Amino acid sequence: MTDDEAEVESGRVLFAGDCTFLLSVARLAQLPAPDLPEVAFIGRSNVGKSSLINALTGRKALAKTSNTPGRTQQLNFFDLGGQLMLVDLPGYGFAKAPKGTVDAWTRLIRDYLRGRPNLIRVNLLIDSRHGIKESDEDFMNMLDKSAVVYQVVLTKTDKLKRGELERLIDATEAKLRPHVAAYPKLFATSSEKGDGLAELRAELATVARTASPGL
Repeated sequence: MTDDEAEVESGRVLFAGDCTFLLSVARLAQLPAPDLPEVAFIGRSNVGKSSLINALTGRKALAKTSNTPGRTQQLNFFDLGGQLMLVDLPGYGFAKAPKGTVDAWTRLIRDYLRGRPNLIRVNLLIDSRHGIKESDEDFMNMLDKSAVVYQVVLTKTDKLKRGELERLIDATEAKLRPHVAAYPKLFATSSEKGDGLAELRAELATVARTASPGL
């Protein structure tokens, strides 16, 4: 077995384990103890965060999905086999929610990202049909200033033709280069078709193992 194959298998085993919803957090005081390494999922509203978490874990309804932007309004924590915590964050950008509510969860997200000691990687989801938008750039700049390592995950790539996807990947990689906290490798995924999920699982398993060598 090659090193790449071993990493893919490690990711498969990790994400095939038990995954349970732990709690929803509306205030920092409600955060669980930072006992496990955490990876967070964030992106514009309706980018497909919940669908990606469901696809990665092989569950149909672990994370609630909706066609209504702004459905996720709290930080949702999922315990992956007592080895890794998955955190589904509210989307930014357009959302069908009162301005006060949007402002409150925006502050919550930023405070969480800037101060969570066991947060080892942020998955920044970008809808492949639209590419990086101004709100994504603003969020990336915030992560750069906060020194929070993030990797771009393209979603819904099954909606693009092969040539379109290749051009999008090139353009996205070019936009990532100036960002100091951006992980240089991006992941092109489709929750519906399963494309890219094995590679993303492998990366997250490697990051988790590095953070907790005993895993």
